[in-house]
This record gives sequence, C-alpha cells and structure tokens, in this order.
Amino acid sequence: MTIISCSNDEDDELVVVEPEMTPSQVLSSTPWETTHAKNQNGQSVSLTDSNVINFVGFAYFKTDGTFTMYNLDNSPKMYGDWSVSADGSTRTIVAKDTNGNVLFTRVVKITVLTKQEFTYRIYPDANNQSIYYDIIHTPTNHPEP
Repeated sequence: MTIISCSNDEDDELVVVEPEMTPSQVLSSTPWETTHAKNQNGQSVSLTDSNVINFVGFAYFKTDGTFTMYNLDNSPKMYGDWSVSADGSTRTIVAKDTNGNVLFTRVVKITVLTKQEFTYRIYPDANNQSIYYDIIHTPTNHPEP
C-alpha cells in the first residue's frame, strides 16, 4: 500500500510513503553484486583476497525461495534455496547439486539490508569471532547469465 497525502497549507507539499517491505522482500527485490569487502577494523579488503573471494559474485534471490549465484565472470557458482529470518538478522542458503542433494548450508549474520545495500559477515574461524569480513553487495542491473 502506498500512501499519498496532499496538505492544504501554503506549501502544498506532496508526501509519498513507500510500503514497508519484509527482509525477504528486500533481498529478493533486486539482483545483487559484491562490490566491497571490509575487515573487522573497517579496512577495505580486495575482492580477490583469499578470505573473501569465495563470497564474491552476482546473486539472484527469487521470491519462490530459490537462488542462483555466479562469479563475476558469469561462470556458475551455486544454486539452491534461501531464507531470511523474520527479523532480518540472518540469511540462510542451502546449496544443492544438480540432483537436488544438499551440498552445504550456510547461515550468515546480516549487518545491513536495505534497498541500496546488502551486507553480511563471515568468520574465517567460527571459534574466533574477533576476526571477520563484511561482504558488501549493491543492487545491479546485470542480467542473470
């Protein structure tokens, strides 16, 4: 629902309020491209760095709960099922092989989820959460290969 209001005061200002979206709707509203990565100190990390390269690419989260991901050279990366927690704090992907068998499940903490940015955090060592990388995505109009 979109609300539009016209006031009767001297400014005659038009106010448009966008409808609220659930975290899942935000994630599936656009294709995403990995554009940056930062470490726990806020320093930029190259997308080719061995700690982040496996998380770089184009992601297409579909409204039916499936996803596809591609490397930046358009080569296939993975596909499967996805979900976001109702409060938007985590994203889960279940990667599958061509027969539909589960390869792995990955749950990541979401640090930013807006129409302009999707960022999640990865920990190279799950037992040491003082070292992490934030994987930053922005919307793209890149067509799905």
